[in-house]
Amino acid sequence: MRPAPTILHLDMDAFYASAEQAAKPSLRGKAVVVGGLGPRGVVATASYEARILGVHSAMPTAQARRLAPNAAYLVPRFQLYRSVSEQVMELLGRLSPLVEPLSLDEAFVDLEAGGAADDAASARSTGERLRTAIRAVTGLSGSVGLAGSKMLAKIASEQAKPDGLVLIEPGTERELLAPMPVRTLPGVGPATGDHLRRAGMTTVHDLAEAGEDELVRLVGKAHGHGLYRMALGLDDRPVVAERDAKSVSVEDTFDVDLHDRVRVRAEVERLAVRCVERLRAAHRSGRTVVLKVRRYDFSTLTRSETLRGPTDDPTVVREAAARLLEAVDTTGGVRLLGVGVTGLADFTQEDLFAQAADARELAERAREPEPERQAPESGTEGTGPAEEEPESAEQLAARRWPAGHDVHHAAHGHGWVQGSGVGRVTVRFEEPGGPVGRVRTFRIDDPELTPADPLPLVRDPVDYSSWPASLPKSRSGPGSAAGEESRP
Repeated sequence: MRPAPTILHLDMDAFYASAEQAAKPSLRGKAVVVGGLGPRGVVATASYEARILGVHSAMPTAQARRLAPNAAYLVPRFQLYRSVSEQVMELLGRLSPLVEPLSLDEAFVDLEAGGAADDAASARSTGERLRTAIRAVTGLSGSVGLAGSKMLAKIASEQAKPDGLVLIEPGTERELLAPMPVRTLPGVGPATGDHLRRAGMTTVHDLAEAGEDELVRLVGKAHGHGLYRMALGLDDRPVVAERDAKSVSVEDTFDVDLHDRVRVRAEVERLAVRCVERLRAAHRSGRTVVLKVRRYDFSTLTRSETLRGPTDDPTVVREAAARLLEAVDTTGGVRLLGVGVTGLADFTQEDLFAQAADARELAERAREPEPERQAPESGTEGTGPAEEEPESAEQLAARRWPAGHDVHHAAHGHGWVQGSGVGRVTVRFEEPGGPVGRVRTFRIDDPELTPADPLPLVRDPVDYSSWPASLPKSRSGPGSAAGEESRP
């Protein structure tokens, strides 16, 4: 535990939805839901306007539509989100060499390691300047938590939402944590929380009072010991700059169960190729191939095969996944398929000439247009095609013109898809930072309308090449006075 609050946790506010609101002037201040739009789609992120109506992440999209029928429902644009995330992570990297990304929109930073802070005053100043820089560069807001440990810094950033900064003074941890519900602590999920509640423990104070022996009796030795330390506010985990991935995987959820065995095998082979693409992008290889099959009745089967040595050969992974599929009964239908590789290594034992040929194959596949996929049922970035039979014109239109995605018209310029149907696609022509645009409708096969790349959220971003020294030390703008505070 540190004597100064020099561990910073940044969490971007409603990241996907906020990025969409910044990119689309007509959606400012309105309920926005980003996720899968199919029958089995789930919500990836909801704007704060949608959250007020009860919509939240991981909720089925169908349920979200009942709660917020007038919200804008958009398909994720991961190209944009990754681009903004890279800008944010670059700013964090200028503060310290120890940055631990948790996702595209969340990270820990060790300010002391970078010389950016050594006490509460300098930590607060750095946090305020970081929020200013993020808004100047990306146009988005992020919430900052500062504390002497990772656990408390994350709790602080959650308290700071939205668009705020909370600093927890070292020495006040137990007083702060005592009245909080047990679910506040990392690793306490619904099942553990319910188990503790039945034992009469609903707050962190109850856990501290129960003692380590009682918690070990209730939840086991390893979990009980860690839970007691957290209840006392103790957390000595360091910020780790490089978190070593244990596996690489992809999975797709289908709007309609797959029954055709040939189609199921084709999907498994396609997933295997996508998995190898990610594996190679991470410059890794793996020794164990894993197949995941969720059947029509929600039963989930996992099969694995360990190879002679690490590989990043798409043919090897594809054939191994196909062999694993042969041992799975898919007669009743399949709603989800996944292929993964574990036992990762930094080298491969495959033939170099074969790898070169497969690299060409991957490159050719990458150049082929891939259909738009729904946001996943279980946290991956995409889901598979909807129907086994040939798709209708409406389904093809929805895939070609996903709601929320960018387009360009030869006469009207840049816009985004509001929706498609009955052989038509509706587009609103507007750009980030501009006025609310006009809406026009075109045939889905209009030759002058083409898909486009996302535009930057900020037209003329501040030059942060000398960050952090050149940026102002105070923040101005809506919410700043209420957002910057200390929690004793």
